Amino acid sequence: MASDVTCAPPQLLGKGDIDPVHEANTTGRSPFLLTADHYGRALPRALGDLGVAESELGRHIAWDIGIAGVAERLAKMLDAHLIAQRYSRLVIDCNRPPAAASSIPVISEATAIPRNAAIAEGERAARRREIFEPYHHRIEAAINRRLHDEQPTVLVSLHSFTPVYAGVARPWHIGALYNRAPVLPQLLLGHLRAESDLVVGDNEPYAVSDLTDYTIPVHGEARGLVNTGIEIRQDLIADQSGQRQWAERLARIFAEIEVELKAKLLA
Repeated sequence: MASDVTCAPPQLLGKGDIDPVHEANTTGRSPFLLTADHYGRALPRALGDLGVAESELGRHIAWDIGIAGVAERLAKMLDAHLIAQRYSRLVIDCNRPPAAASSIPVISEATAIPRNAAIAEGERAARRREIFEPYHHRIEAAINRRLHDEQPTVLVSLHSFTPVYAGVARPWHIGALYNRAPVLPQLLLGHLRAESDLVVGDNEPYAVSDLTDYTIPVHGEARGLVNTGIEIRQDLIADQSGQRQWAERLARIFAEIEVELKAKLLA
């Protein structure tokens, strides 16, 4: 059963822990900059298993199932730079404002996360400093470099979602998410709806907001970048075949959208 680790480490990540940031195709020339906030489900050795059973750590509460495979393939197909975060959202959610209660969840859906209950502020700070901040600093640095080099930059934040939530089935195969910048999401929605086999969500199953999201508001909207979030239903990308099919579909659609964006915004 899950172990009970209670002492806050002076330093969170140590020997045997992986780097929080994963990158692929760093010299990609595509205008699309891909991010994956919930790419991995690694846990720092100092935190044990957070008091959570392994069967729970394989569920969506810990990571975005299938999105890593889609993101890697899509980056290669588009020649796009991918920046992804390897640690579980149960350690710290890299798509939540650090002040939000859901940043370090005490409960996720119906699952308690005992190791996150009543943790010291020093440990909260360590999780931000060693996982959250390196990831977002890397995205910021990539955007700064691209803008300095006058390389067109369109932010695409990749996620997956559960087919059922709180007992309610979700009919959408994919959703486009946005807040203040609807240009790319509306183009994307048009292309997705033209695919006869898809049920497409417009800001479904989630909508982007300053209170519930971080990557798009901070790196997309605040920087004035064309941006969109994408949510793919996880049962469609749970295996390599599904991941490949969805990467191919999105690569084809984004190649068409790139032409449209260049005509509108990137010329």
